[in-house]
Amino acid sequence: MNFKKFITSLLPGIFLFGFTVGTGSVTSMAKAGADYGMSLLWTILLSCYITYFMINQYGRFTLITGQTALAAFKKHIHPVVGIFFIVSLTMHVSGSIIGVMGIIADIVHVWTMTIIDGGIPHVAIALFFVILVYLLFLNGQTKVFQKVLSFIVGIMAICFLINFLLMPPSGGEIVKGLIPKVPETGSAEKAFLVIASMVGTTVFSGLFILRGTLVKEANWTWSDYKIQKRDAMFAGIMMFIVSASIMAAASGTLHVKGISLENVSEMIVLLKPIAGPFAVAIFTLGVVAAGVSSQFPNISMLPWLMDDYKGRKPNLRRLDYRIYVLLLSLLGMVVPVFRSKPVTVMIASQAFSALILPVTVACLIYLGNKKKIVGEKKLSVASNIQLSLIMIFSLIMGYMSYTGLFTFIKNL
Repeated sequence: MNFKKFITSLLPGIFLFGFTVGTGSVTSMAKAGADYGMSLLWTILLSCYITYFMINQYGRFTLITGQTALAAFKKHIHPVVGIFFIVSLTMHVSGSIIGVMGIIADIVHVWTMTIIDGGIPHVAIALFFVILVYLLFLNGQTKVFQKVLSFIVGIMAICFLINFLLMPPSGGEIVKGLIPKVPETGSAEKAFLVIASMVGTTVFSGLFILRGTLVKEANWTWSDYKIQKRDAMFAGIMMFIVSASIMAAASGTLHVKGISLENVSEMIVLLKPIAGPFAVAIFTLGVVAAGVSSQFPNISMLPWLMDDYKGRKPNLRRLDYRIYVLLLSLLGMVVPVFRSKPVTVMIASQAFSALILPVTVACLIYLGNKKKIVGEKKLSVASNIQLSLIMIFSLIMGYMSYTGLFTFIKNL
């Protein structure tokens, strides 16, 4: 296989990697690094392994049956299950679109304040990126998305890796961080919430549901299972490397000085005297690339889910889809225009997110063990054990998420 073919075979994985590592991941990993150093590195490793495993298993199902996730749920379980995923995932990405664009506008504004007096206004920044992402969507080609995303994701990965080299934690911290434990610093409830947010931004059901669509778009068959598995593994490894690099950047600078973090844009002000303007510029570029790379799949999620549910080839050029996506894209202007945090929408999206993962795991267990559906290629005993453990883990994370949400609501 030549180099070009090899890179092309990794495009679906790069797409999912770019989807996962957005501004939510940057926020969660940076806060974990600032507050707890590298002690929660094990959470990233576990989350990335679960994500790899689920991506691979949903891809495997599509290779065996030729069916995408929602089409299979509708046919073999119940149409209501498919509708549940369409509604819940759309709610989740709506909150994500609002939050991502708000963070991009904020961090670029703060960074430009260090260059020009007053900085570029939040509304102008958000409008620029909303128009940019929507114009690229109008092309309507998944493969074009994948190529554009591979370029943006490459920039993001390089930026965060450079930050890791500029602001590295000690090797001993990295090794200790791989040992599972809850940090003793601060309250256990706060640590649980940080862990839940880290898992929530990495183990996202939307990735698993979309996997079948990407596999079909790549024209892979069962004979390509090794390529599909390698692609899923590449996505998982890159998620770990980049997420760990973000945590390390905060750990190697803010944590060692005892500086906590509540907002990503704070890192611009805090990092400059510690790491210098070059590191700050690289970090800003990485955050923007992360945000833009996750906005492409966010705004396209609803059309993909609808085509998946109806069992037809994705067609992002439909007029009704372009209208849906335009409305979703405009959600990115909420925070810059109103200058307030969209608390209700963000809480709703997080609540739906906590519900989705257990259902996603349960559906895979059911479908993957039905001989009438997958024939002799049923899930192995080892796979079923891992899925059962992931189910237990997802329920625990869901409990942590809801506990945090209720606490947050009480404190409003």
